[in-house]
Order: sequence, then C-alpha cells, then structure tokens
Amino acid sequence: MTAITTDKAPLAALPTHVDTLIVGTGFAGLAAAHRILKGNRNADVILIERAGDVGGTWRDNTYPGAACDVPSNLYSFSFAPSPDWSNNYARQPEIFSYLRSVADDFGFRERTLFNCELLAGRWDPQLSRWVVETSRGTISAKVLVAATGTLSNPSLPNVPGIGDFTGTMFHSATWDHSFDPTGKRIAVVGTGASAIQFVPELAEPAAHLTVLQRTPAWIIPRLDRPVGKLERTLYRTLPPTQKIARGGLYLYREAYVVALAKFTFLLPLFKMLATSQLRKQVKDPVLRKKLTPKFTIGCKRMLLSNTWLPTLARPDVNLVDHGVSAVTADGVVDSSGVEHKVDAVIFGTGFTATEPPVAKVLHGTDGRSLADIWDGSPNAYRGTTVHGFPNLFLMYGPNTNLGHSSIVYMLESQANYISSALEQMADRNLVSVNVNQRSQDFYNSAIDEGLEGTVWNSGGCSSWYFDKNGRNSVMWPTFTWGFRQLLRTADLGDYELDKNDTPGADVPAPQPQESESA
Repeated sequence: MTAITTDKAPLAALPTHVDTLIVGTGFAGLAAAHRILKGNRNADVILIERAGDVGGTWRDNTYPGAACDVPSNLYSFSFAPSPDWSNNYARQPEIFSYLRSVADDFGFRERTLFNCELLAGRWDPQLSRWVVETSRGTISAKVLVAATGTLSNPSLPNVPGIGDFTGTMFHSATWDHSFDPTGKRIAVVGTGASAIQFVPELAEPAAHLTVLQRTPAWIIPRLDRPVGKLERTLYRTLPPTQKIARGGLYLYREAYVVALAKFTFLLPLFKMLATSQLRKQVKDPVLRKKLTPKFTIGCKRMLLSNTWLPTLARPDVNLVDHGVSAVTADGVVDSSGVEHKVDAVIFGTGFTATEPPVAKVLHGTDGRSLADIWDGSPNAYRGTTVHGFPNLFLMYGPNTNLGHSSIVYMLESQANYISSALEQMADRNLVSVNVNQRSQDFYNSAIDEGLEGTVWNSGGCSSWYFDKNGRNSVMWPTFTWGFRQLLRTADLGDYELDKNDTPGADVPAPQPQESESA
C-alpha cells in the first residue's frame, strides 16, 4: 500500500470549522477520504463516525457465518490490494480487519473523531457552509460528504405484538452474542442474504429452527475456495499478478449484466444452475416446491450458498412458507394464523435502503429535509448530488447499487467525481456548487428508461429495490464502466455556481440549532 500519512495528532475533539467533513468510515467514507487526500495531501479533511471504530456494515454485522458474496480480490480497494485473503470469498472478521488496516496505513484514523454521531446538518446561505450538529458538538463545513451507507440501518417488520415477546429477540445486524442457541427453539424471520448465512450456523446447536419465508430466493452455488500459500506469496512478491486476477474477476462479473439488463432471454441458463442445485440438495418435492421462486431469476439478487438448502432439508428445521403476521409473548404467528412457540426470534429482514435515515436530518436551501424533497423516491444526479443541497455529496446514493459486481468499484467512481468537483471549486474560487434541477431530472429520466427492460424491473418480483412510490431508486441499470466514465470528472456546467468574492474571509461561528437524531 502507498500510504497517505498525516503528521496530525489523533483527533481528540471536534474542530469548529473544516473544509470537508466526511460522515462514516466504511468502504464509502474511506474511499472518499483517500481520493480527496490523494489530490491534495494537505487538504482540510476530517471524518466523523458514530461508532468506536471504522468499518461500517462490516464492523456492525457480526452474525455467525457473515461473509461477502463478491470475490475478495474485487471486493477491496484498487489502491489497497491485500495479498492475505484466506478465502476467495472473505468472511466478516477478515473484511473488518482489512478496513482497519486501510484506515491505519493511510492515516485516516488520525483524521477521524469516533463516537461522534451526525444529528443534523443545515445549509446556511449566509455562511455558504453546512452547519452540522453532532453528538460531540457543532461544526461548520464547506463540503459535506454523506458516506453513511445504504445497508446501515436494520429494518424490522411492522407487526402487532413485537414488543410483547418474553424471550430473546434481535435483528441479525445487531447480533446478541450473549445469546446461546444451544438447545433453543428459534424462529428466524426472513430468508434473504443474511439469513442464508446465519441459519446454517444455528441449525446444529439449536433444538429446532422455524424459518418463516415470505418469498423464496434463487440460490446458486458458492464457488468458494481457500487461497493457498503459493497464491498469496505470488500476489505479495509480484503485485501485478493480483491486479490481473482482479481484472479477470471484474470482466467475468460484468458479463452478468448481459443477461440481467441487456438480453434477459439468457436468464434461463442461470435458472438451470439454480434448479439443478435445488434438485440435488432438496429431495422432498413438497419442500422443493416451497423453495422454488415464481419470479424470474435475477429479479432479486441471486444468493450464493452451498449450505442453505441442505439446512432447510434437516428434520429439525421447519420451513414455513408464510410471512410473520404477529408476535406473541411466547412466539410468532405466521400469516396462516399458526402460532410457533419459541425461545428466541431473530429477524433477517434487511435494511431501510430506500429510506436512508440520514435523509431526514439533512436540510437544504429552502429548509426542507432531503427526505421531504424525495418524498419516498430517492434520486440524485449521478447518484451523488441533489438540487437544493449545495456542496453535499452522497456516497452509495440512489441508483448506484449492483446486482452483479462490487459496490467498491462504484464507490471509488463516486470518490473520483467528488475529488474532481473539489479541485475545480478550489481552482475557480467557488463558494458552492448546486446541481441544477434540469440536469438532475434529465439524468434520472435516463436511469428510469434504462431500467425498464432489465430483470430488476420486469422480472415479476417485489424487491427492496422499489421505493414506496413504486420507482426502482436503488439499482444501476447497466455496465459499471459506464458509471465510471460518467463520474470520471465533474462537469460544473451542470451546476449553479457561487463564486467567492472575498477569499480568505473569516468564517463566522456556526450557531447550534434544534437537532434531530439520525
């Protein structure tokens, strides 16, 4: 790794002012910090983090079996390749350790104030700055980068009696490690990407598992393997070999888009793979029918597992193909009215991807919050900027999610765009940049049009990609290199520009305002 170090002492207190404030220290926040500092190693940049360490979702999601479904060589920063991955698909502890090492090696930790939660951010037109309230004080920032993540806040089902349960209850994203599953009757609500990883881990120690499935998922084999010592040595001594391996993985994964978004008539080839695995691993035709989706494969993300289907075929595991309708003091009630008495309830019910909490606490030029502006349908220009919110840049913003490849590639693309914008602002002595509404609307119309023929929009499923207004505000519709090209530089011709007529003027102290908790 080529470190970008800082001679600053570890950040102990929140400063009054900063040029660039980055909120969050997961992949998104670290990508933004790296690219901005690469352009100007002396840039005035700090990061705030609501937790006590870096890592984002890979710090928080510590459930048994947590792992990535994108190969490690691709699910990592291009500027910080690691030759030390132990498996083709890295597990959570290893990814968390990797992010911590990146923060240390590049000097990001010294720029971060931990246990500092964003409470509110308001654009002050008099200051031409963001006034940001945190749990550790108020700071003004010329530029605000919201790198809070899309999959950061757990979603719980809104069902009656959820507070009445007398046993152990938690969401997979806030795993209770004091809970011992040995000999317990456990209900798992949800059968998505998290559940297919932790359910097999619970089956052996638990007395009985009841898995409540609302909709089955298409499962394909997880082609995992240990990374041998020879391969790791090769990557360490000849780094270009790992770069070549990464490039090959990228092209292989990118080819998925041909079927998912371009020529969907090819998707039956993926279905053959999934149905073959289902037949081999589930012999009971009744159970197999419950596990066969009715929507086109790829409409929801294809899930990778070699252990999920065999686990559901165990005699001590009961798959209920009804969602949960209520919670009682002693268990859960499925939508057919049957109560299942259990000792613990674990929710694997995903995250609030289309209603990010950060949108509720960021207020733009007219005083309205980002959530109010979006009104249930998040949209942004190039997934990164929103009209009426000058100098605000979103990481992992609307329509930047992928169904086939590594989100890290998208985040690095956004980081390039942000850095380009900041460099041009400095060169042209600009106080603020505010994307114009026409450019934003035109861009999102093109996104909507691009999504129309994709399997994500036309595959017949109800997925978390769709917001409450029925718009797919999550997915990127085509090849990721197209996104990279669009975001290579910031074209400020698409922005309303405010020039600084008094460079070097002192910035007035921000005034704290009534806060809202993120």
